[in-house]
Amino acid sequence: METEGDLMRRAAIASLAVSLLLAAIKLAAFLLTNSVAMLASFADSAMDLFTSSLNLIAIRSALQPADHEHRFGHGKAEALAGMAQFAFITASAVFLVIQGVERLVTPEPLENAPLALAVMAVSIVAAVGLIIYQRRVVAETGSIAVTADALHYVGDLATNFGVVVAIVLVKFVGWTHADPLIALFVAAMLVWSAYHVFRQSYDQLMDREIPDADREKIKAIVRAHPQVRALHDLRSRMSGLNTFIQLHLELDPAMPLIRAHEISDEVERELCAAFPRAEVIIHQDPAGVEQVTPAA
Repeated sequence: METEGDLMRRAAIASLAVSLLLAAIKLAAFLLTNSVAMLASFADSAMDLFTSSLNLIAIRSALQPADHEHRFGHGKAEALAGMAQFAFITASAVFLVIQGVERLVTPEPLENAPLALAVMAVSIVAAVGLIIYQRRVVAETGSIAVTADALHYVGDLATNFGVVVAIVLVKFVGWTHADPLIALFVAAMLVWSAYHVFRQSYDQLMDREIPDADREKIKAIVRAHPQVRALHDLRSRMSGLNTFIQLHLELDPAMPLIRAHEISDEVERELCAAFPRAEVIIHQDPAGVEQVTPAA
């Protein structure tokens, strides 16, 4: 049976193989067609090749178990890779804007349109197949790196359709401005995907709390135990695939320490059942003794 780590590695390798194929055929198509929209699509695939390589390295690092120097594991390697992707995607978008504006000012003819359309057909089929596989992996692992990569290929898919539209408009309608305008549209798509990668990576690096729905689920599980009076100081964060949960239980002040320990273990088991990759730290407090903070 495949583990989450196996799925993530396979997704990264599949992405690397597809991006290498698409970058190669799009570069050849650009050299033969002189289409700036094709150049934009090649730049997108070259970006995917870079980010796929980076993701493979990040995933291998993120899946390493905790060690003496990294007691909380290596999960943030994915978020660091996401930040690098953000920088590279943004630079690619700026390059495309410059090229697109130049072609708007000085249009150039498009050549070998049938070849370009064939390349786009191959690219669309490959991108759709990879996106379907990546989404299945994300549904099972929640990986930031694979999520970011899937976003790139959704953008790549839009790019491919845009290039097809540009080629048809230029070659069969004679609208030469369609080629650079599609390139500018691709640049906007890249910026949009870069922002989402940045937000997700930034939240993990800054230890943002997990979603409110998950926090409420944690509270409901804890309060469901019949001997838990209340809880406070609930804190949570994500690091790669792992969730870290810390909280204080309020228990009967007259309860023996051994029983308080048993209740904590019972609550921890329930939380780990609901959040399989969670690391839970519980502190026991006598009910009514410690001041409850508003953040709980």
